[in-house]
Amino acid sequence: MTLTPKVGLVVRYDFLWKDEALSGQEHGRKDRPCAIILATSENKDGSREVILCPITHTPPSKDQPAVEVPPKVAAHLGFDGEPCWIKTHQVNTLIWERGRIPFGISEARKGDWSFGMLPQQLTKRAFDQVRFYAQRRVLRNVNRDKDERGR
Repeated sequence: MTLTPKVGLVVRYDFLWKDEALSGQEHGRKDRPCAIILATSENKDGSREVILCPITHTPPSKDQPAVEVPPKVAAHLGFDGEPCWIKTHQVNTLIWERGRIPFGISEARKGDWSFGMLPQQLTKRAFDQVRFYAQRRVLRNVNRDKDERGR
């Protein structure tokens, strides 16, 4: 089974928070829904760089804004009835090879590798926030293809 990374696609991923990476952890504490916010064009080898944002039940704080997932969208994706947000102050970056599902992605539902797609407007709002933090050099990015401690 293959899965093509598309902007707006929501997958289950072992998102690694920056503080976890800096403390030496290599894998997230749990698999959680994550939205693909950016997927580059294919490289010569067919791989793409992908940026994922976590989706959590934790409400945003003043220094950690987020994009709320509307209840109808959450229901469409098969989430529980609790409020949830796309966190945009932290991302994971990884290389997604053609024809392979990256390590850390697990089935969203039995036999299905994704929860579905976010509406384009919601994805754009999340992307715009990520870009805002990146431009100000305050985006917390964990590159999953290298050790965050410089090793």
